Amino acid sequence: MSQGPTGPSTPVLAVDTGGTFTDLVLLAEGVIATLKLPSTKEDPSQAVLDGIRQILDPGIDFALLHGSTVATNALLERQGARVALITNEGFEDIIEIGRQNRPQLYALVGHRPPPLVQRTDRLGVTGRIGPTGDEIEPLDQQQVEGLPKALSELGVDSIAISLLHAYANDAHERSLAKAVEALGIPLSVSSVLVPEFREYERTSTAVVNAYVAPLMDHYLGRLFDESGASRVTIMGSNGGALPVARARREPVRTVLSGPAGGVVGALTWARRAGQESVISFDMGGTSTDVSLCPGQPLRTREFEIAGQPVAIPVIDIHTVGAGGGSIARMDPGGALRVGPESAGADPGPICYGLGGTAVTVTDAHVWLGRLPHNAFPVGDSALDRDSIREPLQQLADELGSTISEAAEGVLAVANTAMERALRVISVERGFDPLDFALVAFGGAGGLHVAELLNRLGASRAIIPPDPGLLSAYGMLASAVTTERSRTVLVSSATSGFEQILVSELEDLEGDAREAMLAEGSDPSMLTAEFWVDARYQGQSFELTVPAQDWISRFHRSHFERYGYERPETPVEAVTLRVTVSAPSPDFTPVSLDAASGPPPSTSTDTFISGDLVQVESVRREDLLAGHELRGPAIIQEYSSTTWVPPEFYVQVDQWGCLHLLATD
Repeated sequence: MSQGPTGPSTPVLAVDTGGTFTDLVLLAEGVIATLKLPSTKEDPSQAVLDGIRQILDPGIDFALLHGSTVATNALLERQGARVALITNEGFEDIIEIGRQNRPQLYALVGHRPPPLVQRTDRLGVTGRIGPTGDEIEPLDQQQVEGLPKALSELGVDSIAISLLHAYANDAHERSLAKAVEALGIPLSVSSVLVPEFREYERTSTAVVNAYVAPLMDHYLGRLFDESGASRVTIMGSNGGALPVARARREPVRTVLSGPAGGVVGALTWARRAGQESVISFDMGGTSTDVSLCPGQPLRTREFEIAGQPVAIPVIDIHTVGAGGGSIARMDPGGALRVGPESAGADPGPICYGLGGTAVTVTDAHVWLGRLPHNAFPVGDSALDRDSIREPLQQLADELGSTISEAAEGVLAVANTAMERALRVISVERGFDPLDFALVAFGGAGGLHVAELLNRLGASRAIIPPDPGLLSAYGMLASAVTTERSRTVLVSSATSGFEQILVSELEDLEGDAREAMLAEGSDPSMLTAEFWVDARYQGQSFELTVPAQDWISRFHRSHFERYGYERPETPVEAVTLRVTVSAPSPDFTPVSLDAASGPPPSTSTDTFISGDLVQVESVRREDLLAGHELRGPAIIQEYSSTTWVPPEFYVQVDQWGCLHLLATD
């Protein structure tokens, strides 16, 4: 993935840490260099530091962009800090009561994940702020002064503060924060993180932030201290980057860090390939992440992770536990299951030769010949096909099939899980997949995308250059952003409502710009976007529309979503949002030379529908603009492999993207 000479003078290194591999993409003097290493589960920062030492010369000045799953995994595995929650007296159980939604609709007895804060660690204080920001009851100063001692006796590692109506007046939260800051432990204040209404979501966000804060502070602190980078920036869940100091204070903004980089990278390459409406399909070693992008990434604030609502803007990404390392097994009913359990990086799939004993999706590909033994060496050795035979034969015996049928069955089950995820974000939301191109990336995306095209009915697939490292590449293409929001609850029936909104938006913009300048952004390069969460007066939920002509935009958006509008009903501006951005590093891909003849190729044996046939195998670096490859074929490269079934063909464009299409 070579680039033109327009890169920044300081090298920029993007690093994406996943459950199986850690990917590095270096932009130096307009040229891209890449590296892929197994992740180090016990200490994810170790793989990052090892990669930095391998890809960069000692002592060189560089900037580090980083996307991490550390916060995500801490929540999924319940390995975060012990948190104390300070809230209003009588409301200590808000995070346990939630909205009383039933997690299992048809179960006689539903089961919820336990709250992140133990009941004994929830402290209630007297004092109350009303919904308009007026003080109804002052804080009990004796209680406030006793908080440090109470927290010390509990022995908590982190503190979350969330009081009623703090979005309207944060005075009480600020007083509590000041009272406990001398303890020197991470502090998460709801009015700082999410100055918006909806008490449960605001409280949950503060608790999630507090739960992962000590771990992320240690992790990012080590990277900042030992990486040698002059500047460290962290990928945010909203598709923008944030400085490391803010990420250490507000790690909740990084819970979708790596997948968000993938969506940005997918859309960047799709636009170069002439496609605006795409579905990103990121199949890695542990999971598959999919996202619908009808011209731009869709964002949502109705987001949950490990059963915990998080009320921050995130790219709308749907995840399933199907990846290259997903383990195949027979369930008690005799059905074949694949995932969500994963072999990860250690021991990994059987073919890695690192001690894995369970058949994985990667093993099935290797056995069928779709992933050649020299496709991606792990360490200094090639993939070991022979070691797969016995465990796969055992699985075949349980299924009552041949060994190749068992391998194809593993892939079919994994494809079904991924098809379901793709339908959730497209068909179930009223979008026709035929109007979209699938952008396949991740180490295993190219091996499955053709089958998913058939199942989904999409028009084509695009496989960008270096697809196994695209999430890291997307970080290079991401702007640095700061977002500010505020709940205002102003109706269009209110006299002078437009002036009120303009004043509030200007205040939010000024605050966001000030934060960006404090973090070192060039003021001449900053741009701002303005949004309004609006609803008809009396409704319970909102639609987000641009602030310019927001009322008419809301009517149109409401009609498109629900099929009707009420122009005679006042529209309420619920929450205002401002995003201030600084541009990403500027670099331009170099177009490929035009092809003058077929690419060099070899042949390899591959199972197709149980039959062993010879197929063409091509190195991706040998493909030039205009090359066309008919299936069945295998396209190999450093970070990934693309499987082209018999009923498909591939065209190569000037930027090196592979366009996968079905034959007529």
